Amino acid sequence: MYLSRVVQGPSAPLSALIESAGVVEAARAVRECALPESLRGPTAQRREIDVAARDLESIERIGGRVVTPDDPEWPAWRMLGLGQLEPGRDRDGAVPLVLWARGPRSLLESSEHALAVVGARCSTGYGNRVTGEIAGDLAAQGWTIVSGAAFGIDSMAHRAALAVEGSTIAVLACGIDRPYPAQHERLLADIAESGLVVSEYPPGVTAHKHQFLARNRLIAALADGVLVVEAGLRSGARNTVKWARRLSRPALAVPGPVTSVASVGCHRMIRDGEALLVTCAEEVVDEAGPLRLPLPGAAGPTDNPEDGLTGDEALVFAALPGVGSRVPLELAQQCGLPLPAVRAALPALELAGLVTVDESGWRRAGHRR
Repeated sequence: MYLSRVVQGPSAPLSALIESAGVVEAARAVRECALPESLRGPTAQRREIDVAARDLESIERIGGRVVTPDDPEWPAWRMLGLGQLEPGRDRDGAVPLVLWARGPRSLLESSEHALAVVGARCSTGYGNRVTGEIAGDLAAQGWTIVSGAAFGIDSMAHRAALAVEGSTIAVLACGIDRPYPAQHERLLADIAESGLVVSEYPPGVTAHKHQFLARNRLIAALADGVLVVEAGLRSGARNTVKWARRLSRPALAVPGPVTSVASVGCHRMIRDGEALLVTCAEEVVDEAGPLRLPLPGAAGPTDNPEDGLTGDEALVFAALPGVGSRVPLELAQQCGLPLPAVRAALPALELAGLVTVDESGWRRAGHRR
């Protein structure tokens, strides 16, 4: 909690220090300024401020809690992707130090089966209707809807989940004791009653522009995929899609009328291959849902388990030769995916029994010729 207050947001150098020295030793080093050069600047302004006890009291007063990586509620497997990002390339890509949460649901359980829904703040009637239908249908099927509680598509997605008594998570770019936007105080209270309001920022921290961009990585990380409904050409939703692709999550976009300025960003993402076109909840499940693979020995409609593959797993499996092996870099070059996406897909294929790995690289499982 002390370190969360000091850096207020993601800090790859601090995360690396914690990983190597432990959180207690890292806190001591910050207090005493016994730090590498990369951390002296980011910690200089607030390293003497230790109000962890006050922060904990403040958060408990509003019915909240702090979730650390040591807690059972911590969504560790969701955070794995953030921990594997390249610090030099993704300045805001670090794992959050803690998550401040308010609401009755477990963060771990709520994020097990989730979809992020984002889009234009100045949404149209068309965008609101499509968002309500897709988010509502998915929430009714047990999906958690993750969004940022902003005006427009975000708030519509939360309200659609609440309307069917489903689960929803609002990820804020400020302290969870400061409703943002202020007009959504009632909406955030409703979310906190049945779902979760979370943030990596300590109580009392106000929202600033750069914090929204950092917050977007958590929206993408806590979900199985990101769906964009309406987005202008320079929409912040495209930033969330960027994080989804870096984290090997499927990015999906709903098309709109070709004459609609509100859908230009969606159309560009679809055209440029940044997002897949979807129009309904069923198509979202096809792309973001779990792999549909038969159990070992079970009879299925075909004899080929790979027929159930979609997304990155399908591309990586197709790039593997019938005979011989390939290393991840070769597969990335062949299938056109980023290297982290290939590295994320290979273990999933291994768990499905479709590939194996040895000192020479990855190959199709022995029964495949």
